[in-house]
Amino acid sequence: MQKLSTSMAVAWLTLGSAAIPALAWAEQGCETVKMADPGWSDIAATNAIAGFLLEGLGYKAKVDTLAVPIIFGGLKDGQVDVFLGNWMPAQQGFYDKFVANGEVTQLAKNLDGTEFTLAVPDYVWDAGVHDFNDLNPQADKFDRKLYGIGSGAPANLSLQEIIKNNEFDLGQWKLIESSEQAMLAEVSRAVKRQKFVVFLGWTPHPMNVQLKMHYLKGGEKYFGDTGSVYTLTRKGYAQACPNVGKLLTNLSFTQDLENSIMAEVANKKLSNAEAAKAWIKANPAVLEKWLDGVKTRDGKEALPAVQARM
Repeated sequence: MQKLSTSMAVAWLTLGSAAIPALAWAEQGCETVKMADPGWSDIAATNAIAGFLLEGLGYKAKVDTLAVPIIFGGLKDGQVDVFLGNWMPAQQGFYDKFVANGEVTQLAKNLDGTEFTLAVPDYVWDAGVHDFNDLNPQADKFDRKLYGIGSGAPANLSLQEIIKNNEFDLGQWKLIESSEQAMLAEVSRAVKRQKFVVFLGWTPHPMNVQLKMHYLKGGEKYFGDTGSVYTLTRKGYAQACPNVGKLLTNLSFTQDLENSIMAEVANKKLSNAEAAKAWIKANPAVLEKWLDGVKTRDGKEALPAVQARM
C-alpha cells in the first residue's frame, strides 16, 4: 500500500477531527470523573445523584471511599476530581490549608442550613443536658465518652482540641472514634437501655428521624451555628472539563431531598443509586436546573439523554 501523501494525510486528519464533536474533543481525559466519599450517608446520596446524571451524559463516575484528610490531599495532587462533602465550618482547618491558598477549588455551594455538633437522645435532654457545659457535671453517667466518627474527620479533630484544651471541663473525657454506622449502632444500643450517651449528630441524615435527639448548644466556636456544604474540585478541573464543571456548578440539593434518599436506603434497603434514580424519577422538574447549559459528552442535548435513563 502506498504511503499517504502529506497533503492527503493532513486532509484526513482534518476531516477526522471535524467528525469528532467539539465538546468531546475539548474534554479529552474527562471521560471518568473521580469522586470521593468519606463513608457518610449524605455524601453517598449526593454522589449517587451526580453519578446518575454523569452516566446519562456519557461519562463514568468512579467513587473511592477515603478519609477526609486523604480526600483533600487527593484533590491537591490531582488523584481526586470532585468532592461534594466540604462541610463548613466543620472543615475550616482543611479549607485554610488547601482551599484558601488555591491548591483546591471550592466550586459551588450545594446545600444550606446544616447542623453538625454534639447531640443527645431526648431522655438525656430532658435530664437537663442542653449545652456543652452541661456534660461534665454528669460525667459519670456518660462514662466520660464522646462518640465521634471516622478517624481524621474534622469534627473529631475539633473534639480532640476541646479535650486537649479542657474546654467545657471536658479534659478528662475520651473521644471514641469509629465509622458513622458503628457510632450510630452504639447510640442505638444506649437508647434501648436508656443509658446516657453523647455523639456527633448532623442534618441532613436519617438519624434525625430514627432517633429522638437534640443538638447541644455552646459548641459554636468549633462547629458553628448552622452551616453549608460545598463542592470542591482539583485545581483547574472546571476549566479542563467545562461541561462537567457546569453540571457541578448547577448541582444543589435540599435537606428534604437528601433525607428522602437516605431514608429509602435505610428503610427499604435500596442502594444509593436506586434511591437516587427513584427520587429523580418522582421529581423530574429538578433536571432542568441541574442540566441548564450542560451537554452530553458528545455534544447532544442533555435533558433527553438523562430522561432516557429514568
